[in-house]
Amino acid sequence: MHDVVKKLGVIDKLFVYFTECVHRDGKIMECIVLPCLTVLRKLVYADPITRLSLAQQPSILLTLLRVSLIFRDDCAVLTESAALLCLLLFDEVARKEIWADDVSSNCSNLTAFSLPVAIVRRYHLPIRVTAHHAVSPNSVVLLLSSDCLASKPVSDMLKMAWNLSWYHGIDNLLQLVNYETEAQAFLDTLKLSSEDILTLKITHTTGGLQDCLNAVIQAVSHREVRAAVTRMSFYILNDRLALKCSTGSCRTTLKVVAWQTAFNRFLQVLPASTEDEKLLADVLSFLNKLLREQRKSLEVEHLKWILEVLFKHNSSSLLDLLLRPESQVQDETDDIQTAVRQQLQKELIGLFNMLLLCFTSVTDRKGLELTDCVRTQLALKLLQCLRVTDAPHFYGLPSLERTLRGMVHVTAHPGWSSYSATTEPFTICMKYLTGLLEVISSFYVEWGGNAMSFMGKGVTKSTVLCLLHLSHEMMAQAKNMDWVSLWFLPYDKSEEQVPSRLGLAWLVPLWVDRDPEVRFTSLGIGSALTSLELGCIALAESCQNISGGLWGTVINILLDQSECSMVRREAAFILQNLLVIPMPTEEVKDCAWQGPCVHDEESGLSQVGKPALQALLYHCHFYEHLNQMVKHCYLGRYTFDLNCSVGESCMAEKNGINDFDDSINLWRVPSSQSQSPSSQSTSDTMIFSASPSLGSVDELQAPTPLASACFVPEIPVDRLMAQGQSDTTTTASPSPHDSPQTAVLSNQCALVTPPLLSAVCSLLDNLLVVVPKDTGIALRQAHLLTPLSSLVNARLVERCMLELKAPLPHPCHVEHTKVQVLFLLQYLSSVSRLLQSCLLVDTQLVIQDELMKPLLGNTLMILSIRSLDGLDTEFTSVVHQTWTDLFSLLAILLRKSGQIALPSVTAALGKHWTTIIDTICDCVHLSTTCPSLYMASLQFLSILLAEEGKRQLQDKQNICPNPTITFLLDEAEEGLASGAKLNELIIQSYEGKSSKDVRKRVAAGALLSLLAVSKSAQKCALEADLIDSCMEQMKHIHAQLNLESLRPGKTAQKKKEDNLIRELRIVLQLLRNCLFRNEECKVAALEAHLVPVLHSLWPWFIMDDSLMQIALHLLCVYTANYPTGCGSLCWASSGLSPFQTAQRSATSNSLMLSIIKLASQTLTENSAIQRMVFTLLSNLAISHDCKGVIQKSNFLQNFLSLSLPKGGNKSLSTLASHWLKLLLNISFGEDGQQMIMKLNGGLDQLVEMSKYKHKSSHHIVLLILHNICFSPTNKPKILANDKAIAVLSACLESDSLTAQRIGAAALWSLLHNYQKAKVTLKNPSIKRRVDEAYSLVKKTLSQPEGNQLKAYHLKCLENLVRLLNR
Repeated sequence: MHDVVKKLGVIDKLFVYFTECVHRDGKIMECIVLPCLTVLRKLVYADPITRLSLAQQPSILLTLLRVSLIFRDDCAVLTESAALLCLLLFDEVARKEIWADDVSSNCSNLTAFSLPVAIVRRYHLPIRVTAHHAVSPNSVVLLLSSDCLASKPVSDMLKMAWNLSWYHGIDNLLQLVNYETEAQAFLDTLKLSSEDILTLKITHTTGGLQDCLNAVIQAVSHREVRAAVTRMSFYILNDRLALKCSTGSCRTTLKVVAWQTAFNRFLQVLPASTEDEKLLADVLSFLNKLLREQRKSLEVEHLKWILEVLFKHNSSSLLDLLLRPESQVQDETDDIQTAVRQQLQKELIGLFNMLLLCFTSVTDRKGLELTDCVRTQLALKLLQCLRVTDAPHFYGLPSLERTLRGMVHVTAHPGWSSYSATTEPFTICMKYLTGLLEVISSFYVEWGGNAMSFMGKGVTKSTVLCLLHLSHEMMAQAKNMDWVSLWFLPYDKSEEQVPSRLGLAWLVPLWVDRDPEVRFTSLGIGSALTSLELGCIALAESCQNISGGLWGTVINILLDQSECSMVRREAAFILQNLLVIPMPTEEVKDCAWQGPCVHDEESGLSQVGKPALQALLYHCHFYEHLNQMVKHCYLGRYTFDLNCSVGESCMAEKNGINDFDDSINLWRVPSSQSQSPSSQSTSDTMIFSASPSLGSVDELQAPTPLASACFVPEIPVDRLMAQGQSDTTTTASPSPHDSPQTAVLSNQCALVTPPLLSAVCSLLDNLLVVVPKDTGIALRQAHLLTPLSSLVNARLVERCMLELKAPLPHPCHVEHTKVQVLFLLQYLSSVSRLLQSCLLVDTQLVIQDELMKPLLGNTLMILSIRSLDGLDTEFTSVVHQTWTDLFSLLAILLRKSGQIALPSVTAALGKHWTTIIDTICDCVHLSTTCPSLYMASLQFLSILLAEEGKRQLQDKQNICPNPTITFLLDEAEEGLASGAKLNELIIQSYEGKSSKDVRKRVAAGALLSLLAVSKSAQKCALEADLIDSCMEQMKHIHAQLNLESLRPGKTAQKKKEDNLIRELRIVLQLLRNCLFRNEECKVAALEAHLVPVLHSLWPWFIMDDSLMQIALHLLCVYTANYPTGCGSLCWASSGLSPFQTAQRSATSNSLMLSIIKLASQTLTENSAIQRMVFTLLSNLAISHDCKGVIQKSNFLQNFLSLSLPKGGNKSLSTLASHWLKLLLNISFGEDGQQMIMKLNGGLDQLVEMSKYKHKSSHHIVLLILHNICFSPTNKPKILANDKAIAVLSACLESDSLTAQRIGAAALWSLLHNYQKAKVTLKNPSIKRRVDEAYSLVKKTLSQPEGNQLKAYHLKCLENLVRLLNR
């Protein structure tokens, strides 16, 4: 049977069905998928040849996978497809020639499909299969040698295992007092020697550490203590070298052992001799190593103990050891004593540095106070050490370098100068600045920088880093902006007669130092100083003697393709700060800040300010360089291989991340305390041209491949000599300022990193502010925004975030992955802010398909990230900031180009609707902890829904091809639950916040838009009793307004009233949108006494036009298509207290009369209130009760006094149009028709108005005449008015089909059941018009049954002809 079926091509036919099923997304094919899979599974199971053929075709495997994904909800289809894929994927290992011992032998008893036992145990197979080979036939079994036990390693292992098993573990074995007596029953070969027992004691961590602590406590000499401390250090080293941290590690043991008691006495007593100093140095060294190993899991109690021992019991005893008295310095004649004291100082500073790093884990109030005080005390002591060190012009002073490294750790924490009881914070900062500038001037500037020698590299690096920290501290502590001048070096010590003031020029040599960390940090100092206007001016003046000045220097550094990204990033920050200060468009004499200055040597012309900036950017090919930076941006995590071990590589492959990390998965940056945490090496941003393969780098970055050695100068260029010149200008020989590293740059290519591009985006953002038009043109010409916005793929960010939650091979990988994701998210934030500025300058920069579609996809995928649980605070805050910027971008995009961008935004939202709504719900929950994100998300939602409302007004026929926002909110099944949750949260957020809180206004804006477009939101508001709460709020506001009006104090009273009026506006608008086209909500408002409450507030409405408009708009919505609501306006109300129930009787005290009175007062005005009040009256005119009130009030008499235009102006006024709409609604009922005819001269007025043009409706007068013709009482009056009959008969000859229909219907209504009308209408002229109109319509209108209006037109004319011919 199988052979016959296969010969008929059933297998090929089945895959044709599967392919069609995939193309149709499973539709129409549901019924045959399961039997097709079953047939194919049976054929494949029985035929190994067919199975082998299909297994080697990837397209078939993919087709089956797609079918299973389409029908993932069908368990039967999933089972069959899983079984089929199992057969195909494991075909190779199941083939008989692979595992059978002899293929040629009789294999008839073998099953058709069988797998090795190892495979069955390794995988969760969806089917049960026969298993074979519990032991692989390829495994090599070594025979046990007869003399194995005779070898020493085996016998030692047997002996050790025997004793450990006999005594039930190492603890019981070590507790034996006399082992020889206990082990007499053992064979000699199983007895442990004294060396074995000693080895056990030493290798057992718990016992060994306890012995060491006992030795420290019981020691009678320094030698014994030092020996015990050294042994304990070896236990720490053993933990560090261990491949896997076990429960018996030194770290774990010391957490439960009271080791602090043993070391108390050594930390509380000052050393009195050289031996004491050696011992203290060893103890401090051990503590330093212990803190380093336990830094991430350090017990807070241990840290507090160390602080109390060091700084409480004996006031600052160890701090005093940092600064030796002058007498001790003079007494140091012995080299050994000098070395010991230097070692002690080194260990002290190392311990203090480690403590400063551990301080970050302290969170309780008492601990924070203690650590802050210690930090300031240490800062003051290190400052004293800096002042008494050896002369700074000596090279390689270890004490100076150690002191500076300690100062780096102290100053790294913000507020480090704020906790001194005797010295002001800013005074401490000034002292620090004086000392550090002295080191820089003596050690660096006087010796021409580091260009001539490598000595003092650590001193320079630490000093510059301290200055960077100090700049931020002074910025926080300074009370005014004059502190920038304190950074000036006084004079240049040259041989000139008049010394020149250096100012900030000492920074410039640091910008071209050989060490990239020094360059980065010194530029960071420049960035901090230029954050103030005085700093910008001072730095620009200090760079006047350099070719190109400050602007040329910094631009040259930014565009230097061979420079590392960290350095270029700081240069971008300086440029960004320089652009903040307003610059002139032409040279101004008395202006302190001119901006850049460009001089043309050929023409002799000079430019300053914005023209010079444009010329400088054009000269440097600025935007072309930026384009290259984007193309060569590297998004990976690691850039080069460190020759990892094979075992680690295998582990990486096993964990499945080998395809993600570019060229290395298991790189671990060696931790070194010689570098501070704020100054990590920037060498990881450099890559050699002969770099290893980047693996799957195409997946991680833009399609443009990474160039290995592009844009690198082949000849070393002196940056200081070439600044301000063209980027093609080079010098023939290296200058003295070039470091030896420059010679290597020709073989290196500096990577561009996301942080650098983030700074570039901020720089472009500022350029758009300074020169918006020119920058917009340059961005469009360079096509820069598209690659910038599409550089980071959201899937890469999501993948990295999943890695953070997955177990990684090394702990350091978590930190590296976290840094990578943070950089990518910060880049996305920068790009979004740049695009926001572009939208404000020119929307066409962003409204492009190649830019906007991928941008929207990436943006919404980032906003859909849901896996934030378990991530630390820093990471979560960056994600929230990115979300804030992305929501703001979407909001500005919709605000600036709403209806153009709305279809694209809606289509993109439809793919992620549920997750986006869930994200917004999360943002609403964060209203307290992250208010900016809360406001940004709700503002985006508000603008999105507002644009959807505009679209609904424009697209009344609902022909939008994509799912609309209203559809997603109200009809999409997958989003109903999320939408209901969002509605509930926004209502709770609005009601739960104070009226003075700006977040309440944002929530109100979102709720307003939501209620306007979503029926489900209105339903949710009704269920949440929003209408009742709004009523109560209005009553409260009314009471408060009345109370405030009685209090003296006009200013305070006016401010309070303004706040109450603002709150009242919001409430009225909420009610308006809640009632919009929703009868259930209108019923609830009626029951909540909406009309009496509004009537009580009517005096306040009259005093505020904007409030009156909102109230009238609310009443228009309330009365639209709701006769009961219209009638409620006629009920009597006291108008004084909203708490009183309205009486159901039309009296002189009703809101209806107030509205009529308002309409009468606005007759002479052409305003929005006039339009709104007539619209409201038009709604009310449908109600019988309201028409009665209108008639009794004689309001319609005002229609007769309406002035009509004269002369050439044949267009009716706006007020006349309002009157006609009102009269049309009145004329819909017979009582209204009679009301119009009772107006003396009303018919003549209508006939006269029919001669004029109408702005809104051309046939509204004809419709009124048409309607009043239906009243039997009115027919004689109309027939007696020759002008009215002439107007109606003339309609039959009108060019407008609408006018023809109206005239025919009106004449028919006059003739119907009224014989006297024939006398007037049988006029030959009228009869001729009727006959001609009938014949014409009968000829031109083919098949009138297809159109009701055409059929009605023809019917009117037929009846007219019939009645007139009787």
